[in-house]
Amino acid sequence: MKPIFLTQFLIEEQRAMGKITPDLRLLLEVVTRACKRISIAVGKGALGGVLGDAGTGNIQGEAQKKLDVISNDILLEANEWGGHLAALASEEMDHPHPIPEQYPKGGYLLLFDPLDGSSNIDVNVSVGTIFSVLRKPEGSSESTEADFLQAGTQQVAAGYCVYGPSTTLVLTIGNGVHQFTLDRELGSFVLTQRDMKIPVDTKEFSINMSNERFWEAPVKRYIDECVAGKDGPRGKDFNMRWVASMVADVHRIITRGGVFMYPLDSKTKDKGGKLRLMYEANPMSFIIEQAGGAATTGRERILDIAPNKLHQRVPVIMGSKNEVDLVTSYHA
Repeated sequence: MKPIFLTQFLIEEQRAMGKITPDLRLLLEVVTRACKRISIAVGKGALGGVLGDAGTGNIQGEAQKKLDVISNDILLEANEWGGHLAALASEEMDHPHPIPEQYPKGGYLLLFDPLDGSSNIDVNVSVGTIFSVLRKPEGSSESTEADFLQAGTQQVAAGYCVYGPSTTLVLTIGNGVHQFTLDRELGSFVLTQRDMKIPVDTKEFSINMSNERFWEAPVKRYIDECVAGKDGPRGKDFNMRWVASMVADVHRIITRGGVFMYPLDSKTKDKGGKLRLMYEANPMSFIIEQAGGAATTGRERILDIAPNKLHQRVPVIMGSKNEVDLVTSYHA
């Protein structure tokens, strides 16, 4: 079968579905080209001198890895000059990044986590890039932080790249979820799975068990029932998987089902949760729902949350619909 490259796929979607504008198509191509550069940097590892701490911290007070900074710079440099964006925002930067004056400005906003799971870099475990695209609100000349504070339902595209044994791009533009694999010889992303679907039932959960003592009662109840296996109230055995790299954990769930949880607990309650709404929870929830899954905080649908700040944190429970619904019902 003749391969379908990402550019051809996007052009066909533009023509047939009217789902994307020419500017959005070009923006997605620029973002994915930047991801190819990040993939090369990640792949070199110690040979490229990119491992270890950068000696700096981000707005969340987390130590940055060298590859965090490199990936952030790659995405900024790639997207500044194309004329598709009004501004960018990154998990690694305190404030939105304006488009330099010498370049034209477009009608979209780009948010990204340049290197999710970077604590795993030095042990050669899969990491990735997550991105989300919003429309710039009409009527404002200069982009501000307020322009980015849109509910997840307003996203026009979202995706992630996993830098693992192969580099995989998973993308939605609001009409299903599609997977592309980087052909390293050709330097192009090739469509390898169209319209991915998450099984509604699962026997697998993904959670950091070391936080059990901090969990709220509904989460503890759910996990206890899973661990009890076929002798417990669920009547079936479950497996636990935990990579501690959200892109890797969520990609496994989109591929074969499961539920990923970073719930509210007593350790993160004062911050609102662990994961960032705009850079992680919203884009992943958009992808999960487009693949037939569900995504909640335990109390509300993630995509319905009206954000109040750029680096807002939320609890996350996402994956196979029946499991997510069950955990949410325990919270209710």
